[in-house]
Amino acid sequence: MTDKVVKGPASYFPSIEKKYGRPVREWQALVRKALPAKHMELVAMLKSDHGMGHGHANAIVAHTLAEDAK
Repeated sequence: MTDKVVKGPASYFPSIEKKYGRPVREWQALVRKALPAKHMELVAMLKSDHGMGHGHANAIVAHTLAEDAK
């Protein structure tokens, strides 16, 4: 049996949930609420308003925007 390896922005999700104490879906809801802001504006919002690190914020925004583009 092969375990599926999570790659890309989603690979950050377990550490994001552990570090910031909220499920990824809640972070995604905050991003969606701030739309139609641009990618880096959304990253800046997560960093300034919620104290999230750049890599984590970027992962949430990238994954959310990619999901919504489908």
